[in-house]
Amino acid sequence: MELVKLIGILIVIIGFALKLDSILIILVAAVVTAITGGLGVEGLLTTLGTSFVSNRSMAIFILIMLVTGTLERNGLKESAAKLIGKIKNASAGAVIGAYGVMRSIFAAFNISFGGVAGFVRPIIMPMVIGSIEAKGKEPEEDYVEELKGMSSGMENIAWFFFQVLFVGGPGALLVQATLKDLGYETSLLDLAKVEIPVALFAVIVAIVYYFLKDRKLYKKYYGNNK
Repeated sequence: MELVKLIGILIVIIGFALKLDSILIILVAAVVTAITGGLGVEGLLTTLGTSFVSNRSMAIFILIMLVTGTLERNGLKESAAKLIGKIKNASAGAVIGAYGVMRSIFAAFNISFGGVAGFVRPIIMPMVIGSIEAKGKEPEEDYVEELKGMSSGMENIAWFFFQVLFVGGPGALLVQATLKDLGYETSLLDLAKVEIPVALFAVIVAIVYYFLKDRKLYKKYYGNNK
């Protein structure tokens, strides 16, 4: 009888093998597992509700992904590309640098856009590619791959250094707890003050580096032609 409780795994395997709807497969497997495992429908709903409340940040991330996917299906990429195409002489490096500035400001207030998957891929990358197409150039695959790495790098650098500036945020609390274990008593406000020049330096260096790297890559793939 214990094997019956594993029927949910079998449903997932068969469903994926038949290439059925992924969300439907997981939902059916969850319900079947709850029933065969003695949890029941009521217990399943209670568990889902408790998990939702306990992991609100993950739930928000899922909602952001769903909203982004819906917008992307309805022309988000095309709109982002057209927007950057209207800006004269915009380069991929400049777009990435501008995103770094914007990302840093919002990160300082602990505001997340969904990271690489939720914002960089559907919005920033189309703008980056649009800046290339606006100059009448065909995006080279290797060049685009480099730009993907640069855009993701800017997201990580800005978020990593600036989210610590938010007093009471998880990053600041982690640093404070680590210093306390080492025998240093510090306030969150003092930590933020110390981190400001470090964060600014990190983002400025990243912006300059990615801008210069983009110019080098552009010259490599398209020559000296603007």
